[in-house]
Amino acid sequence: MAYLELQDLTKHFTKRAGLFGGERQIVKAVDGVSLDIEKGEILGLVGESGCGKSTLSRLIMQLITPTAGSVVLEGERLADLPKAEIRQRRRDFQMIFQDPYSSLNPRMTIYSTLVEAIATRHPNILQDKSAAENAVSELMERVGLDPRFIRKYPHEFSGGQRQRIAIARALGPEPKLVLADEPVSALDVSIQSQILNLLRQLSEELGLTMIFISHDLSVVRYIADRIAVMEKGKIVELQQAEALFDSPSSDCAKMLLDAIPQIRA
Repeated sequence: MAYLELQDLTKHFTKRAGLFGGERQIVKAVDGVSLDIEKGEILGLVGESGCGKSTLSRLIMQLITPTAGSVVLEGERLADLPKAEIRQRRRDFQMIFQDPYSSLNPRMTIYSTLVEAIATRHPNILQDKSAAENAVSELMERVGLDPRFIRKYPHEFSGGQRQRIAIARALGPEPKLVLADEPVSALDVSIQSQILNLLRQLSEELGLTMIFISHDLSVVRYIADRIAVMEKGKIVELQQAEALFDSPSSDCAKMLLDAIPQIRA
């Protein structure tokens, strides 16, 4: 049994008719996606903007309800769980968002942000200030940040540092599955490789299962074990990372490969 199973997962949205009437349209954002992801695997999910990648991630996170199909985590159908249990289960799957500038609360110090995340798994830690500060410091060190800065606010950090804080927040509840939705696309190229190395290192050290979402195949190749190519709400190709680069079978994968900048002598 796979760690995470997507079984014919589907999400359709109804598009409103225009001002002058007409029939409503059905938008098939995710259209019958089936995937098995093994424990400890990093799956790259790639496709052009609007192909359904982010909608799929929100379905997995149980942030939106599928039209059909199911998400099965460790053999448990998440849709069958009551809302209260889903909130508890969500500690096991966390998300890293694209923009570190908007994903952090500007009114909260880094300490407050991270201790809140840690407390979702260990609520009693809020009663022990020393233990809380130690836990936050360890989390900051794990993502390569100096614990001396735990009382600072997000605006006092660079973009790359903010994304490290966002990663630390995702790790706070001690998840088993992490969904990284374009986590490096808002960063300078010089910083991207540092964050990719960090995510790969964390996956290996903590045994994390990860879905890494991007429109950039060259970025995904660097981190993923397997790559799934998404087009118009469907998975059109699934291969080992190097195999996909050597012999892509879908037109979408070939187009994404052609979009990778080539260095010419």
